[in-house]
Amino acid sequence: MHSIDLNADLGEGFGHWRLGDDDALLDVVTSANVACGFHAGDPATMHRICRAAVSRGVAIGAQVGYRDLAGFGRRRIDYDLDELRDDILYQMGALEGFCRVAGGRVAYLKPHGALYNTAAVDAGQASAVVAAALAYDAGLPVLCQPGSVLARLAVDAGLPVVGEGFADRGYRADGTLVPRSAAGAVIHDPAAVVARAVRMAVEGEVEAADGSVVPCRVASICVHGDTPGAVDLAAQVRAGLRAAGAEVAAFT
Repeated sequence: MHSIDLNADLGEGFGHWRLGDDDALLDVVTSANVACGFHAGDPATMHRICRAAVSRGVAIGAQVGYRDLAGFGRRRIDYDLDELRDDILYQMGALEGFCRVAGGRVAYLKPHGALYNTAAVDAGQASAVVAAALAYDAGLPVLCQPGSVLARLAVDAGLPVVGEGFADRGYRADGTLVPRSAAGAVIHDPAAVVARAVRMAVEGEVEAADGSVVPCRVASICVHGDTPGAVDLAAQVRAGLRAAGAEVAAFT
């Protein structure tokens, strides 16, 4: 039986403001990408999510981003690369503290938003992500798009790489994601999202916005926690994967 991980971005509120239903999503997903305070999240939120994830047996990943609370980490920043490496290390260390208190650990690394998209094509920023992961734990898995620059550099450095697909995001013909500012960036039809998830998991491919078929061999599928109806959508994706014969389980 084929195994596939189901992940979601969690803990993306800040202070009294919360985004999405973290607790409900933790009952569905197998891995939680937890915001580490730079694009979203705060100490109390990280603590709460880590405790809840550990209690449910959900793997915890550090979702690291640009220092951009106002823009939710979705605006590219041209960093000094050593500074970017250190910002990533800082975020991972912060989350690790709350993981340890909860009886867990940071099990993988995943860039967020504009950093995710930039590291997929930019060797400089991808190298900073890889350097941070290597410095933190040379065996730490990196969750990223298959075939991306980040994936290639991480493999070259000896890091485990886990290919990730996005069930609810549009793809371009080159395998990159449709920018959120463009039409078709987010897929809203639940049936389409489920079908795309199953196709990625079983056939290793996804249909791009122009109708072409893009190779997309993945071990983890993401459903965004800020998508309207995210909890029900994630539950439908999980049910669809299981109906297709996949075992839904964390990759770590």
